[in-house]
Amino acid sequence: MLGTLSKLKTSLDEQNEVQYQLPVGDELLALNPYIGKSLTLKHTGNIYCCSCGKKTKKSYSQGHCYVCMQKLASCDMCIMKPETCHYDQGTCREPEWAQDHCFVPHYVYLSNTSGIKVGITRHSQIPTRWIDQGATQGLPIFKVSTRKLSGLIEIELAKFINDKTHWQAMLKGHNDDVDLVGKAAELIPLIEDKLQALAAEHGDMQIERLDENIQAIAYPISEFPTKVKSHNFDKVPEVTGILKGIKGQYLIFDTGVINIRKFGSYEVEVNP
Repeated sequence: MLGTLSKLKTSLDEQNEVQYQLPVGDELLALNPYIGKSLTLKHTGNIYCCSCGKKTKKSYSQGHCYVCMQKLASCDMCIMKPETCHYDQGTCREPEWAQDHCFVPHYVYLSNTSGIKVGITRHSQIPTRWIDQGATQGLPIFKVSTRKLSGLIEIELAKFINDKTHWQAMLKGHNDDVDLVGKAAELIPLIEDKLQALAAEHGDMQIERLDENIQAIAYPISEFPTKVKSHNFDKVPEVTGILKGIKGQYLIFDTGVINIRKFGSYEVEVNP
């Protein structure tokens, strides 16, 4: 198979185990059957922008050329920091795109990755977002009407709980299950005053408190790495070894790990 990489496609089976597919150009390679088997990915040296398709020497914002990175709303800083949304200032790069992606329901959630963390995601990205970050448990706690509002709530919760995933720790094993419902019950009262203030300030925006069940997530892994060594196509174009498992967007080989999402738009030859 030969083509440009995209982030791993995922789904949960009836046992809540993640089923992975590797997009290579227009084709999809089911990866779960290759756990315990040899797999080789070889970068051809070519990178093609995932937006305009032009060849680029360097990838920006997970697969874009420099021009697209500069002009697309999906590459703006407010995507990483939604509380900095500047739509109401009339400076959004793509107002129509924002209407479809930012002014739609978002969830504020707790997840168990390298520890308990808070995060946000669009309504259509549960449980995909949890899977992408390697979470073994996920729990939505608020449903809000805009991306900016979810970011403002996340900032308040992040004063009491982590908002980052330590990816190396995440790859070394699974955390013990935690009571995310109980944790949410501890955290929410700590930001009650801020929630009331946000509701008053953004009267046209909605904050819905949720009572959901914890989503358990299992990953296809036969062996965890004791030390996490990263493969990098920019330094060594070929990644080969026995596929030991997959977690988040990482392929875990006996020779090291590689973050597929990081190398989106890289042209790669895949040899199972």
